[in-house]
Amino acid sequence: MNNVKKVSIVFASILLIAVMIALTLTTFAALGVNKNLNSSGSITHSANLGVYSDSACTVPLTTIDWGTITPGNTATQTLYIKNTGSISLTLSMTASNWSPASANGPLTVTWNREGAPLNAGQSISATLTLAVSSTVTDITSFSVQINIAGTSL
Repeated sequence: MNNVKKVSIVFASILLIAVMIALTLTTFAALGVNKNLNSSGSITHSANLGVYSDSACTVPLTTIDWGTITPGNTATQTLYIKNTGSISLTLSMTASNWSPASANGPLTVTWNREGAPLNAGQSISATLTLAVSSTVTDITSFSVQINIAGTSL
């Protein structure tokens, strides 16, 4: 064989090997893998109330001082309730943990917002009333925990 043919065969072999390598790499590059992932979650709606002493709802109210009340009389306190959550609520109020325990009955706490709806972001004034029975004789001081609650509509 002459040298030109040998070089041509070597060149053709190298070219064939190069083409095969290129095709192999192209085939591998064209292969891909996809992986699907399932996803889940939940949306949380929060219920939250703020109780304030001012109508702008900027001064939090944490305690009420009823002052001195004589038997047979009432005292009132105005407060402001704001729904700081993201869902509409229905308001309720309870009084508990009376001290002394015997104050529960002769003394009562009520308000004017029982069952009132309160939308998210909305505020409302409320009047709490403490009534002291005219027959109270053995109670000179007292304390009571007032719980204002909101339940979803």
